Amino acid sequence: MAKAKATAFFCKECGYESAKWLGQCPACREWNTFVEEPVGKKEPAAKRGIGSSMEGAGGNSLKVKPSRLSEIHLDEQDRMKTGYEELDRVLGGGVVKGSLVLVGGDPGIGKSTLLLQVCRNLAASGRKVLYISGEESLKQIKLRSNRIGEVTGDLLFLCETSLEFIEGAIREEKPDVVIIDSIQTMFREEISSAPGSVSQVRESTNILLQIAKGAGIAIFIVGHVTKEGVVAGPRVLEHMVDTVLYFEGERSASYRIIRGVKNRFGSTNEIGVFEMVESGLSEVKNPSEYMLNGRPEDASGAVVACSMEGTRPMLLEVQALITPTAFGMPRRTAAGTDYNRVNLLMAVLEKRCHYDLSHFDAYVNITGGLRMNEPALDLAIIMAIVSSMKDRAVNPKTIIFGEVGLAGEVRAVSQAQQRVNEAKKLGFETCVLPGISLEKMNQVEGIRLIGVGNVREAIMGLTD
Repeated sequence: MAKAKATAFFCKECGYESAKWLGQCPACREWNTFVEEPVGKKEPAAKRGIGSSMEGAGGNSLKVKPSRLSEIHLDEQDRMKTGYEELDRVLGGGVVKGSLVLVGGDPGIGKSTLLLQVCRNLAASGRKVLYISGEESLKQIKLRSNRIGEVTGDLLFLCETSLEFIEGAIREEKPDVVIIDSIQTMFREEISSAPGSVSQVRESTNILLQIAKGAGIAIFIVGHVTKEGVVAGPRVLEHMVDTVLYFEGERSASYRIIRGVKNRFGSTNEIGVFEMVESGLSEVKNPSEYMLNGRPEDASGAVVACSMEGTRPMLLEVQALITPTAFGMPRRTAAGTDYNRVNLLMAVLEKRCHYDLSHFDAYVNITGGLRMNEPALDLAIIMAIVSSMKDRAVNPKTIIFGEVGLAGEVRAVSQAQQRVNEAKKLGFETCVLPGISLEKMNQVEGIRLIGVGNVREAIMGLTD
């Protein structure tokens, strides 16, 4: 009898492997996520030609030579500049040779456009770049390149989905940077499952990882995201790569934010801001000024706050609208911030400051479509709610930040000095901040600093 083909069950969310079907994944605790896929026989790394540091030691044995830290030399040339300061900041200073970078985002958000512009800049600076597309034809890429401008330098294009041919092309051309668009279209013939499946995505990424480390080639792979906002395929994909970048933003909005959620070569939670224009994506070097454009004059319920994104302070506008409810149950809506956090802050106002909000609908919004969950926005949200309820505007030259506890106290926030310096740079005259943070700061000329210890002090100082 013919031997049955070996199969296994994989979780579509996290990549957990099981010999049998399970209703709930033991790793990520999600239900009904297991799919059955054939298990291909893996080829040894030495037979694939991967791992150039390995040397034969007789027979089938392999020998590797460890290195001391004193023998490892770092060079500034190990990082390649992309031509965009915003992207270089998120990557930690540039593209690292031999790194594997995952770029995720919604379809049509601008991932391919940005990477093509990065390829143009790298090729113009003397780097050899290979752009591999599994979704678009060469004519489609040509049409997109005409929109972003003239492309010069050693930039090669290839339309292919088979990993065997792609691996051969990379070893023959020996580029400095490789773009894979997208990982869900790549497949390996030894695995009989369809492209985009858990087995194919994981094996394809593993092969690209070995090529990047063995040959010192920087590889960018594009990954589509699911409706939950995570990269389609197993979450183990994020653990295999060196850097994970997410493209965020609404299609209807002109701005795009690229956020680093994992980076082995730099800090995490850094963001880069881009604007979608006719010729592609243009970087926004001063996002605070960009986000505050079009602010209303002397409007109640509008407060300027400062949030830290990695090492960068970003000024944004928090808006609140408090109106009498027409129903027995008041409505609460939060856009751009945590809904439960807004409910918590309104409960603090009711308990500690004796505001009756049970007969009012509350709508809180972070302008520009940004999504911010930093606790430093708590005080600004409370002041916006009070300002709208009393219908009294807060001075437009005032900036507010601070974390609020359940007792109504205003707690310290990190990097208060940088926040104040950013506010002064944009012309703000007054800053309301936690009193504890004020004690640890150096005096800043040209801006008035007001330290508050609780919510009641902040309300009395600005609206009464």
